[in-house]
Amino acid sequence: MQVMSLEEMRLFLQDHFPQGDQYGQVEELGDGWAVMRLAVGDDHLRPGGTVSGPTMMGLADVALYAALLSRIGPVALAVTINLNINFLRKPRPDADLLARAEMLKVGKRLGVGEVYVRSAGDDEPVAHATITYSIPEGA
Repeated sequence: MQVMSLEEMRLFLQDHFPQGDQYGQVEELGDGWAVMRLAVGDDHLRPGGTVSGPTMMGLADVALYAALLSRIGPVALAVTINLNINFLRKPRPDADLLARAEMLKVGKRLGVGEVYVRSAGDDEPVAHATITYSIPEGA
């Protein structure tokens, strides 16, 4: 059951995690899933003209955080305890990055999900991440 709307999510992130803006904006939100968009700029590129790994990791992490909160509500202390990412192909440096995050399981203490990152306009993913969050007691 979705417990936060897109507008509630945006306000929560703005109030409790404003530094997350550097990793993009939540564009869509549903029951256990989220889509984020990052407008790629020069500060996201590494030498060689590709989007940096830390940029894609941050985008994936915040996207799954939003997907988790859509299920458990505004819990600021849900934190990443594991993030595994596979970089599959070079993203386009001239296109936004899109991350689609989906929760695979949400329990009392842990939430596990996956994220596919792709360049806007392309169907093939550039990265795939699996992420586990710790959910604080009483959330």
